[in-house]
Amino acid sequence: MLPFEPLKHVPQSFTMFLCVTLLCIPVVLGDERQKGNADPPVTRVFIFAGQSNMVGSDSKVADIDRFPPFRGYGEAQPHVKFMHCIGRENKLRSDQWVPLKPVNNVVGPELSFARTVTAKIDEPIAIIKCAAGGTHLGGDWNPDKPEGFNMYPLALQLVRESLQALTDQGIEYRVEGVMWHQGENDMFNETYMANYGANLKRFFACWRRDLALPDLRFYVGELCTKTIWGMDLRPRMYAISVGQKLVTDSDLNAEYVPTSHVGVEIGSGVGLHYHYGTLGQLEHGVNYANAYLNTIGKKSETRHSLKEWPYEKKEKIKLYVFAGHRNMEGERAFVQELAGLRPELVKPDQTIAYKYNVGGGQGVSRGWEPLWPAGLYDTFGPELSFAKALKERGRSDFAIAKFTHSGSQMNDWTPSGSIAKTRNLYSKFINFVEESIRELKDKGHEVELAGILYHVGENDMSMPPYRRDAAGWLGQLITQSRIDLRRPTLTWHVSQQPPTTHERVDKIDVRKAIAEFCDADTNTYLNFVDDFPPQDKQLVLDTKGILFLGECIADQIR
Repeated sequence: MLPFEPLKHVPQSFTMFLCVTLLCIPVVLGDERQKGNADPPVTRVFIFAGQSNMVGSDSKVADIDRFPPFRGYGEAQPHVKFMHCIGRENKLRSDQWVPLKPVNNVVGPELSFARTVTAKIDEPIAIIKCAAGGTHLGGDWNPDKPEGFNMYPLALQLVRESLQALTDQGIEYRVEGVMWHQGENDMFNETYMANYGANLKRFFACWRRDLALPDLRFYVGELCTKTIWGMDLRPRMYAISVGQKLVTDSDLNAEYVPTSHVGVEIGSGVGLHYHYGTLGQLEHGVNYANAYLNTIGKKSETRHSLKEWPYEKKEKIKLYVFAGHRNMEGERAFVQELAGLRPELVKPDQTIAYKYNVGGGQGVSRGWEPLWPAGLYDTFGPELSFAKALKERGRSDFAIAKFTHSGSQMNDWTPSGSIAKTRNLYSKFINFVEESIRELKDKGHEVELAGILYHVGENDMSMPPYRRDAAGWLGQLITQSRIDLRRPTLTWHVSQQPPTTHERVDKIDVRKAIAEFCDADTNTYLNFVDDFPPQDKQLVLDTKGILFLGECIADQIR
């Protein structure tokens, strides 16, 4: 029906032409108006809060470029707005919104978070950060009775003023979430530790009330188990994690963000440290970014598929299972450096089937993939150079399965585990091996579990109680695995690097203890590797070191 009556004394054909023309004019004008006066995109606001591992303690901007995946991340990000109040007695403040850049030459997780998020979304983002080391949720951050550094009212005021400044500038915004990383200091107070879950729940409720955002989302960072506190204060760290998970499991708008697989600073003496340091902070920010991007359906992962199954029908396959901790995972071996040293190992190898579960489940293959540098944060492990060495001998009859958690210690791998039950890996490991065998059999192959290739825990070598018990834990793991996998003669190839040398631990001869166990076990072979290329740090191997480790492991295979 026409939107008005036909004009009198005008031919019907002309009336129809005029109607169509008039109907088109608003549409054209509307399109032009949208092009010329489009509403600016909504700015997404993120709040970062917590204690020292949110501040970025023991990190250095000058060290960023030592880690190839993050080179350039210390430079300012002019398109990201930043407001901050960081520190305890001497606070570093921005009086207005400024471009995001490092504060006081320290690397906070917001730097890599912003780069990761802005690479995936078109809208601008803004970050508000309030953090201070050594503060507790039970006191400093307590919304009802703040004590000490009065962090809750300080943070609330900062957020309100920052949001008002956006409004004053005519910037439309939406608060997307709070990135919370805190809890270590609460474990030193019995009351705070016991009530961490209840306090965290109250903390969330008060933020939502005080910002009038009932659905405000929280991303709660795991307390890293790779640090020294993750070892000597294991029961207390576990208690805090239980409180965190009780809240995130019951709150639809809260998420637990694992962080124990990130890098951790290497300290003096025995090498263990309390803080993530530069590499860990950069990876820490990526974790938060991935959690957020997953929430909005924007997270993406690099995957490689087998173009065709690389083995002949009914061919017998030897399965090698890689297992272990920091260096078996490849914490500081980077693909970018691999490309310069061994470029042929960067490209997926379609002749070798590869299955993996790394970072305590943070990186999991989709069935069998070609062998490629599949580590988290552009890293890789010794499996690449291992496979290359076997192939150079004419071998093509093998597949590789890898199960690692760089944030674990050796007692996490024992059948009995430890008091931190959620950290136990033994059953998951055995299930992974059984699943790998079953999948190969389902493809019609006879499968020989040719060996478990295990690299002794690096952190365990640096703390007296762990160093003392390491050989016993290794024995428990090997003995029970043969029972549960129904292979009483299952071969284990154990590799060990030189343990930490320091007056605190030198009296415990862990090298001798592990050697004695392996020598007494007919089907366990020890490969003590002590001629690595020069390494910059204790405990962790760099790209050249990981390549060398893989070749040394391959030398044991007959």
